[in-house]
Amino acid sequence: MSNAPRILNIILGIWLFVSAFLWMHSEAQFTNTWLVGAGITLFGLIALGAPAFRYVNTALAVWLFISVWALPLLQNGTGWNNALVAIAVFVLSLIPSRPAGVERLDRTQNVGPRTPSHV
Repeated sequence: MSNAPRILNIILGIWLFVSAFLWMHSEAQFTNTWLVGAGITLFGLIALGAPAFRYVNTALAVWLFISVWALPLLQNGTGWNNALVAIAVFVLSLIPSRPAGVERLDRTQNVGPRTPSHV
């Protein structure tokens, strides 16, 4: 699937958004978690049609990772969740999408006339 990295980022964004409401967060972490989750989801959807927007998710992932230590935490699990989601979104956002309709060239296919090697 050519858009698999974008789709996985959308799923991670939805998870991050939902996780903000699943357990206790400090007020700053709560706001940060649902906003970044919504942003990752939104820009993941936009990147399906405009692949350059995937780099917005790269920036959001960097901020999410930094925010684990920059903002107060109530539970270590919240920090771990956000850090792991940040790493996954970061990696996925750096994987380019293949344009639709582009087939991989099979190395065994004859791509043109061959010239004899002894000529």
